Amino acid sequence: MTEVLFYHLQEQPIEKVLPNLLERSLERGWRAVVQASSEDRVDALDAHLWTFSDDSFLPHGTDREATAAEQPVVLTVREHNPNGASVRFLIDGAPVPADAASYQRLVLLFDGDDPEAVAAARERWTAAKAQGFEVTYWQTDERGRWQRKG
Repeated sequence: MTEVLFYHLQEQPIEKVLPNLLERSLERGWRAVVQASSEDRVDALDAHLWTFSDDSFLPHGTDREATAAEQPVVLTVREHNPNGASVRFLIDGAPVPADAASYQRLVLLFDGDDPEAVAAARERWTAAKAQGFEVTYWQTDERGRWQRKG
């Protein structure tokens, strides 16, 4: 069954949270696809994932590259799965793909300080539950650690 995880971002930008979640996915042996809402965002994340840490990098590519199928992480704006990923990250309000049930896990990251993003996340939560997906909600505690809230 597909798990759908909702990450409520507050006081932490996606540029800080996403690389850590991607690293954990790769440690589990999963391939990942990250769906953004614009090519500009894909380009910015592409550059960021090479430089986000002084002591490591995150192997990845975009779906525009000829080697996308070989990449452990692929960045895209489209609703496809170019690298056979088992986990899909949706950022910036990217839509839930029609083939959502084919993933082991969907991770929706949303800006908790944006009322529209929060409202959209609530709608997606309701829709995911109605489809029979296992849903969980994650938020940071006062020390900045992720805590499961629901």
